[in-house]
Amino acid sequence: MSKKTIIELCMSPDLGGLELYMVRAAKALKEDFNVISVINAGSKLAQYYDADDIFVAIEKKSNFFMFAAAKKLAKIIDENDVQIVHMHWTKDIPFVVLAKLLSKKKPKIVQTRNMTMTRFKDDFYHRFLYKNIALMLPVTYQVKEQLEKFIPADIRPKIEVLYMGSDKPEMLAHHETEKLKTELGFEESVFNIGMVGRINEAKGQYLLIKAVDLLVKKGLSVSAYFVGHAMEASYLEMLQKDVKERGLEEHIHFLGFMKNPHHFYQLCDAVVLASKRETFGLVLIEAMQVGTAVIGANSGGVVEIIDDGESGLLFESQNAESLARAIEKLVEDKSLHERLAQAGQDKCAEKFSNEKQFVALSHILKDLSES
Repeated sequence: MSKKTIIELCMSPDLGGLELYMVRAAKALKEDFNVISVINAGSKLAQYYDADDIFVAIEKKSNFFMFAAAKKLAKIIDENDVQIVHMHWTKDIPFVVLAKLLSKKKPKIVQTRNMTMTRFKDDFYHRFLYKNIALMLPVTYQVKEQLEKFIPADIRPKIEVLYMGSDKPEMLAHHETEKLKTELGFEESVFNIGMVGRINEAKGQYLLIKAVDLLVKKGLSVSAYFVGHAMEASYLEMLQKDVKERGLEEHIHFLGFMKNPHHFYQLCDAVVLASKRETFGLVLIEAMQVGTAVIGANSGGVVEIIDDGESGLLFESQNAESLARAIEKLVEDKSLHERLAQAGQDKCAEKFSNEKQFVALSHILKDLSES
């Protein structure tokens, strides 16, 4: 029986967990489907594809000027007899729906829903869009509840929760971690905290800087390392100015973007996710997977990942003092630190394995293509 063809699509210009998840999904699904990835022209995702991967770059600047791009996507759909278009970025919904309407094949549309939904979708425009979506895969039960609340039942697509997972990481040998620590300026006698993600205000880098300041003033030896590219240079400059004014130059370090953060996680004593509202929190899963203790804000999908005091620690969202107290617990209690790290790794293996999640995704898409 010949494989059916699907499109994995993400036109986001950014490079983060959402975008990289699409690439991993495309690679994992190749065993069961003919997979064509569609990305935006100039996308940073192109570097992650191998010679045996099929991807097409389409120029799409905005949803206001998307007709030509939608025609190109419709042509790809028809020429390749595409059964399903699986999209990952909410802003692509109008683009994909238009391409479906322009195509002859009329593929089924699936959306992995990474973003929260906060208002009713009962106007004509949104009713039209959601009637054209066959299936939505929210990444948490919280997002599922929002979809059921805000999308009217008569136009609501089928909804099925599918957690994101993380690839099995490459674990570094002791001499490799020591070498990388030296290269990145890690100090052995210091409690080293990592934060990975886009450098923007919503990610809460400023909260960790303030928390480190509070801990240093208490006499604790802590440092924080930020990995990620700056969305706006002005925000990064503001953070750097804040670091200088607090006299924290020896304690706060900006490392820029890293293609494979799994190595970085293995250097850290703890990884913090301080976003104002993180829909899921893939960073936490990636850190847990390599046996690093995690601390996350008690909002959004983070509370479905961290069992407070069991597989990690939660702190009050947007509260630097609460974050500082959580870090201090790990600094002062080595046995707690080790126990949380191990429990987090165990939970990740049980619930957040990419291998398991992509098998589930493949079954879902197979069932949909045959229905």
